[in-house]
Amino acid sequence: MTTAPSRAALASELRERVVRSVDEQADRVIALSHAIHANPELGYAEHAAAALVGRAMSDAGFATEVGAFAVPTAVEAVTGNGELTVAVCGEYDALPDVGHACGHNLIAAMGVGAAVALGEVADELGLRVKLLGTPAEEHGGGKVDLLLAGAWEDVTFSLMAHGGTGADAPADAMRSTAVERLEVIYTGRAAHAAGAPEKGINAGAAATVALTALGLLRQQLGPGVNVNAYVSHGGEATNIIPERSVVALEIRAYDLDDWRDVRRRVLACFEAGAVATGCSWEHRRTEHPYAPLAPHGGLAETWNRVFRGLGRVLDPDRILGGGSTDMGNVSQVLPAIHPLVSVGAAEAIPHNAEFTAVAASPEADAAILDGAKALALTVVEVALDESLRTELLALQQARPAGATRTTLEG
Repeated sequence: MTTAPSRAALASELRERVVRSVDEQADRVIALSHAIHANPELGYAEHAAAALVGRAMSDAGFATEVGAFAVPTAVEAVTGNGELTVAVCGEYDALPDVGHACGHNLIAAMGVGAAVALGEVADELGLRVKLLGTPAEEHGGGKVDLLLAGAWEDVTFSLMAHGGTGADAPADAMRSTAVERLEVIYTGRAAHAAGAPEKGINAGAAATVALTALGLLRQQLGPGVNVNAYVSHGGEATNIIPERSVVALEIRAYDLDDWRDVRRRVLACFEAGAVATGCSWEHRRTEHPYAPLAPHGGLAETWNRVFRGLGRVLDPDRILGGGSTDMGNVSQVLPAIHPLVSVGAAEAIPHNAEFTAVAASPEADAAILDGAKALALTVVEVALDESLRTELLALQQARPAGATRTTLEG
């Protein structure tokens, strides 16, 4: 029978081993980050990055598949046979024109470093470790593809960490909005704009009516709700009444019910454009919708404690939000967290070229190591905490088969 002192000694040893593992990997994970940063690839085209992540995991002894779940740039790497399965997520897609201005090279490197460290203690912790390389977070929703394919079906809980600037914030202060991106298409009838305007049905006018109605609607939108739209196609010449116009649209809200209500009202504005002009209209999603983050309290509290233990200072008054992530979809169907690790350089704004430079800086390299340690230590603490471990396993057992294969519907 294991005594309390010996359990405490074992726990201390396991913590020391994962920290040491990350330190021993430092050159490799930083080199991985820099290699991904130097070759930015857009969503679903991250072939080089996926290959680099896959090779790192295979070299660490994980059973690895690049192109997992029928997604060519997804990676699944697994080790361990414990009852508690954790999925550590890594992202590696870049942004058009500005490259890794959201620092996904850091996310990939932190995920790899943490997963490899956890693999070294998996047997002692009764743990099964899965690294999921998830493409197309910026646009597309790679995690939603993987959810629908069952990538989290065998997972107890999941986590990842995102780089950023400014003060570090508690894990439960990380918020994101639901977002849906749509394309609205109006179809009318072309005619000579001067010679026979009465014969035309103006699809451009339909878009104008809709965007005017949308502008008036904004006064009634609540806090945390955001609607953006622009005409991506509205005609080819001034002397032709356009028979086709296309509006690109996105709808965001922190609350799913708010999002569904705003979606209904926004689409009514676009219907008004069709009614007013006599055009026909249709709308379609251009990519998977994202759900808001719903961080698990116990996981967030564990991360916060571990993060402080690494000497990081959490600002309790800082609330992070405004953007969207497909990790929100994961958090809606199983326990998950998505905290931020600051790289300092508070003047650099994500999705700006200034942050691209920051994402390959010495400060970013240091953040990778802290993030990898915090991810790994959080999992160690969860595995050692009998109460939290039991809770998470019970949630997994109660989850119906196929429950993670979900998508966000209006």
